[in-house]
Amino acid sequence: MRIGFGYDAHPLVTGKPLVIGGVTIPADKGAAGHSDADVLTHAIMDALLGAAALRDIGYHFPADDRWFENISSMHLLDDVMELIRSSGYEPANIDATVCLQRPKIAEYIPAMQRSLARVMGIDEDQVGVKATTTEHMGFVGRGEGIAAYAVALLFKPSP
Repeated sequence: MRIGFGYDAHPLVTGKPLVIGGVTIPADKGAAGHSDADVLTHAIMDALLGAAALRDIGYHFPADDRWFENISSMHLLDDVMELIRSSGYEPANIDATVCLQRPKIAEYIPAMQRSLARVMGIDEDQVGVKATTTEHMGFVGRGEGIAAYAVALLFKPSP
């Protein structure tokens, strides 16, 4: 068994969609970034890569590479899963928390779990997603940004 931790944060700006866990959420502001800025998926990818000791998403998908500009993070997650499986690992489970003051996203969590599980090739009950605010403290609380934390547990299946 191997455990990995991931974190990501992006600024919130007008004129961008808010994509979280592969789901587009209706919002006044969206996350800005080189790809679609899906903070939850990015944190999960880093947790998976970390658990397998395969560096981080910036190493595999550099922000200065135009190929990854505006790319769907779900496509990148699919690539990460290929790396994980080619290293002999399978995900046991994911646990993640999205930090966002507004909009409230609780009603979208089941869709996020479905989307993430589908791309990772695992069951929905292996993907835990939670949401929290920061009680108006810090960049998240002021509505300036969004952050996510994730933990991934990997195992090597018996031959």
